[in-house]
Amino acid sequence: MDHPNGRTEALTLERGLTAEDLRVKIFADGAELAGCVDLYANPLVAGFTTNPTLMNKAGITDYEAFAHQLLEAIPDRPISFEVFSDDLAAMERQALRIAGWGEHVYVKIPVTNTEGVRTDRQLEKLAAAGVKLNVTGLMTAEQVAWVAEAVRGDAPACISVFAGRIADTGRDPLPIMTRSLELIADQPNVELIWASPREILNVVQAHQIGCHIITVTHDLLKKLGGLGKDLDRFSLETVKMFRSDALAAGYDL
Repeated sequence: MDHPNGRTEALTLERGLTAEDLRVKIFADGAELAGCVDLYANPLVAGFTTNPTLMNKAGITDYEAFAHQLLEAIPDRPISFEVFSDDLAAMERQALRIAGWGEHVYVKIPVTNTEGVRTDRQLEKLAAAGVKLNVTGLMTAEQVAWVAEAVRGDAPACISVFAGRIADTGRDPLPIMTRSLELIADQPNVELIWASPREILNVVQAHQIGCHIITVTHDLLKKLGGLGKDLDRFSLETVKMFRSDALAAGYDL
């Protein structure tokens, strides 16, 4: 990026930025097995993430059985599975078990437990043991700073900052995301994840600031083909949609 505020990238977008031009890696966020398998065939999808909420929503009742099914179907891309214990010692034990499921498995550890107790000691021990980590639920640069220290070393790690949820509070997530990249700049083993995007614009923003990864839901991925679409053409398509729907409804005045 030639300009820190993304001006050059914005001009590139006007000239037709496509999904193939994106530098940010796209990880599909979901827990529906058939959908994950379909997206595995998409070369734009570089990895996958899950969490207990998505798995429960998908009706999954056997956590480990689902994980093994997914890993069998997708054997060669990063996949994150999350611990669900609230006890820190049990969290560490679950993490070691999950890490043993496969070479490309990342273990998601929450930034704190439900009482707000930091997981830094567990992160330090797991990173030292070579466990690939995906630290999740972060929303401040201060959290990124101490998590980055906790995972310092050689083991690969991701830090997931929930930019979408930050935006839901009325705050601009870009300064936090940019600061987060600065905080991990000297740690080649660590990648920043833009988590919980709300729109395709977020994918472009992540691309512009040099974020390493963005997690995108299966539904939002369907909109990726519209990236860089001609706005006059899009306007006409919208007008045609309104007209078509009015006719289909049989409206008359």
